[in-house]
Amino acid sequence: MRKPGQVRDAITNILAQSEAPLTVTEIECRIADSFNETFESSSIRSSLRLQAKKPDSGIVRVSRGLYAMSRQSTSRFEYGKATLIQGDAFAAMASLEESSIQAIVTDPPYGLVEYKKSQVSKLRKGQGGVWRIPPSFDGAKRSPLPRFTTLTNADREKIVEFFGRFGEQALRVLVPGANIVVATNPLVSHLVAGALESAGLEPRGQLVRLVQTMRGGDRPKGFESEYPDVSVMPRSQFEPWVIMRKPMDETTGRNLAEYGTGGWRRIDDDHPFGDVIKSAPTRKEERAIANHPSLKPQKLMRQIVRAALPLGMGMILDPFAGSGSTLAAAESLGYSSLGIERDSEYYNLACNAIPKLTALED
Repeated sequence: MRKPGQVRDAITNILAQSEAPLTVTEIECRIADSFNETFESSSIRSSLRLQAKKPDSGIVRVSRGLYAMSRQSTSRFEYGKATLIQGDAFAAMASLEESSIQAIVTDPPYGLVEYKKSQVSKLRKGQGGVWRIPPSFDGAKRSPLPRFTTLTNADREKIVEFFGRFGEQALRVLVPGANIVVATNPLVSHLVAGALESAGLEPRGQLVRLVQTMRGGDRPKGFESEYPDVSVMPRSQFEPWVIMRKPMDETTGRNLAEYGTGGWRRIDDDHPFGDVIKSAPTRKEERAIANHPSLKPQKLMRQIVRAALPLGMGMILDPFAGSGSTLAAAESLGYSSLGIERDSEYYNLACNAIPKLTALED
């Protein structure tokens, strides 16, 4: 059974890799060559017409029967070995070369409908109790999700669809044995892991960040006095990060020799990298540099990023870069990194924050 959006994603990948506009027939032929699958011509034509009408799809109708990806100028920031581009994560990933990335470390958005201006204003001030401005990946209108406990089945399906699409893009751009580390929370980590596994990635466990959060521990709303000894949920004291890997055809040793991937960089001779990290909340000093609602501490990010490249070589990708904390961590370690951020204000924030976060001491 064909997955939702499979035709759309195939078209996006083909157009992103072409410098010139393509006819429908050319798109059909290239899809057949690249994916070893023949899509019905009517499905391709219908999807092209639909996506060309959406301003955020990136697909434009050049003329009758001729389509291309929008080649609008893309903002680009470089600092040391770090490169940050402003754009849609999926469109940008589709333009990357196959097997060109050695690891992904990211904290994705989880919202399901677009924010109102008032909500965006609260978010930028560090208020509102939401993670991040969500991406638009299907033309649907979405809203912030301040409480993951209120997710409907439709919401869960959207999350699975989003991470399934992300997983398919990741599978294409990663080299065999490459690690993927994705920040989640206890209520959706299973959905994220399941979607990524269905896309073809291997589950490799979880990284647990031990940190006191404000999630859970509340008394029943409206009945606090009647049930003073009851909490609706346990107070969350950890943050799970899903760990996945692109499958390997060789042994770990051979994969390390060929691609530089397949394992985790040890802390030192006596200590392997562990899957539990004690982590304090992000310091005020860092928040003053990058006022982002989901900013992670540099001390935490540097440990994860360092370990993700077992030989200390290769490219780290963060497709949802936010304020650039992953890129700053990579830069402090001397790693090469590429970040993608759609929101213009967060992109500008990251351009200013990356050098300053990089310079911080642990």
